[in-house]
Amino acid sequence: MKHSPQTRNRPRDGVPAPQGAKRPAWWHCERGGSLVEMGLALPLLTLLLLGVIDLGRAAYFSIEVQNAAEAAAIYGTHNPADTTGMEAVAVADAANVPGGITVATPVTGCMCSDGKTGKSPGCTVQPTRCPTSTSAVNYVTITTSYNYTPMFAWPGIPSSITLTGSSTMRY
Repeated sequence: MKHSPQTRNRPRDGVPAPQGAKRPAWWHCERGGSLVEMGLALPLLTLLLLGVIDLGRAAYFSIEVQNAAEAAAIYGTHNPADTTGMEAVAVADAANVPGGITVATPVTGCMCSDGKTGKSPGCTVQPTRCPTSTSAVNYVTITTSYNYTPMFAWPGIPSSITLTGSSTMRY
């Protein structure tokens, strides 16, 4: 008795079929299996990729906001009275941020050189009681912020995230 090639009793994966057992023709066909696997995995991988891209954008904008604050603080150490210039430097440094950043009014003041005691915004009171081995120094503080909106609405993630950067430098 002849058997068709698809229903013949033949070893499969090293295990012979029982004597006299016949399998249907589709049993031996494995075409399309990887297509089904890809169809199941591709949406999950795409979602994961989009999440990584969105997270990367948020990290990039956070770094830009912090760098803008630092650039403005560096400018402020050389020009402590020019608050408009500090704000302009911060905005110019974050030129790649869509919609621009917000710069809070720069704060200048004085404090003890240990950075912990005698802090006085505007130097209304000169820090005279600094601990020994410290002296009074001037500082400038810049705070920047950006309202980041993710590309997609993610469950559990707010529709808008405020990224902030702050830098204090002595001069």
